[in-house]
Amino acid sequence: MRMNNQRYDLLKDLFQGRRFFKLVCGAGNEDLTEVRRLATIYTIAGVSMHDLSANPEVVEAAKRGIERAYELAPLLNKKIEMRPYLNVSIGLKGDPHVRKATIDRDACVKCGECINACRQNAITDDCSVTEFKCIGCGDCEKVCPSDAIRYTHKRADFENILPECAKRGVETMELHAVTADDEAVMHDWMLLNKIITDNFISVCLDRSLLSNRHLIERIKGLYGITGERMIVQADGVPMSGEGDDYNTTLQAVACADVVMKSGIPVVVLLSGGTNGKTGLLARQCGVNAHGVAVGSFARKIVKRYIVMEDFDSNVDMVREAVSIAEGLVKSNLEAICG
Repeated sequence: MRMNNQRYDLLKDLFQGRRFFKLVCGAGNEDLTEVRRLATIYTIAGVSMHDLSANPEVVEAAKRGIERAYELAPLLNKKIEMRPYLNVSIGLKGDPHVRKATIDRDACVKCGECINACRQNAITDDCSVTEFKCIGCGDCEKVCPSDAIRYTHKRADFENILPECAKRGVETMELHAVTADDEAVMHDWMLLNKIITDNFISVCLDRSLLSNRHLIERIKGLYGITGERMIVQADGVPMSGEGDDYNTTLQAVACADVVMKSGIPVVVLLSGGTNGKTGLLARQCGVNAHGVAVGSFARKIVKRYIVMEDFDSNVDMVREAVSIAEGLVKSNLEAICG
């Protein structure tokens, strides 16, 4: 299939050259200030794409962040080589990327462990969850001594929301499908395929619920619909990339290896536990993935900057944050495309 779309061709070239880096702001992250500031930092740092919550307001926040990046780049003596793509992610019920934590007030003992564990500062001093900040990572649940953490999944009206996101500049979309329900996956994949007809669409999969065989059979079914426009984001351990070591990213490389050895001609991205070591480990293992998607670790290394009150007016602060982000982007791309 030949797409009459220059942006499709550019993205395809990035994949073929293994020069693609995606910043994952978080499928459940609706903190508009954080998303805007992340978009500013990582646009200047040279990312190819911003992955966002399927929320028109979040898309607009990312666009404002990109515009700010273009304003700041000359002041930092930086050149933005290409305008990053905008991607929105949706998820099926049960997928950890799109759930929100709640705290059972009757079971909660107010120990504060969840407050200390929350990477998004989404839990208040009275142990309430600020929903728009929560990304469903599960860190709070891991430390809760009283089993007080619950999760909710609100099925948004994607039939209306996704076209609205596309109108606002979203060029690609992604389905988070960490579920055993093949029928539900196919239903939502058809929806994305209907909305995005001239660019790539992506499915994010891991092996927590699927055998290797089931994983490959699902990919074959989805590929039969979308063909060359299909991306598989091979998730190792979702939202686990806060450490910067080989073990943390090992499963991301392993999952990508399973997909690539299937021979299905999809684009394969490394994700889930990705960090500064991901590209190098993939290269050492001979896993020639087409790109890297980094979320938790990418956000963590610039977090102390994006929470500063004077971020928007302090150019030196942005300069420091961009330098750190550039190191992450370059280390991965040099390893993968080299």
